[in-house]
Amino acid sequence: MVELPSSVNLLRWRDLSRSHREALTGKLAGLWGAPGDEDAFDSLSVDGQQALFLFLSRFGAKDLWQVVRKISNLWGTGGVGFEFTAWPKIESTLSRRNDFTRLLARHLDTDGGFYEKGRARSVMHFLYINGTPRQWSFHFDLYNPLHSPLSAWKHVRHEVFSKVKPDWRMIQQGLIAGNSRTHPKGSSTHV
Repeated sequence: MVELPSSVNLLRWRDLSRSHREALTGKLAGLWGAPGDEDAFDSLSVDGQQALFLFLSRFGAKDLWQVVRKISNLWGTGGVGFEFTAWPKIESTLSRRNDFTRLLARHLDTDGGFYEKGRARSVMHFLYINGTPRQWSFHFDLYNPLHSPLSAWKHVRHEVFSKVKPDWRMIQQGLIAGNSRTHPKGSSTHV
């Protein structure tokens, strides 16, 4: 599992831990025309970098980072997510897992998707559009519409009626809040 950096300053590739560099190698080259991973990372804003650390941490906790082949776009404000090219095993991997479901995961402008189960806040949401190759995207939903009636209401109220697009700080708060319920006080809180 990749730990989140404590700093929210703009970082450079050389400032990253070895585990972060290894996890990102081969995933960022080509992002916004950058020739390599280092150049792509160094061109990210603080918001983009922090969103990327949340992705690394959460995908690592779910053992899913290996399904991401290459990131083609990412954002940390106005929503927190990324578009990516996936390895062919992504759909079968998510379909076999008990912690993901297809229920209500599709948007009107997509062909399918997967929702994370078991979390009320900062829930993983995968979407795809059929084509060759299939176009995948991922974002965090602030509230999980499948978790409980209250969570569903919060999802609709914030994301449908109010059009709230969370930033990485809101998602991080939800991830930490979810961990504090499952980890005893004083234990490590990877998100």
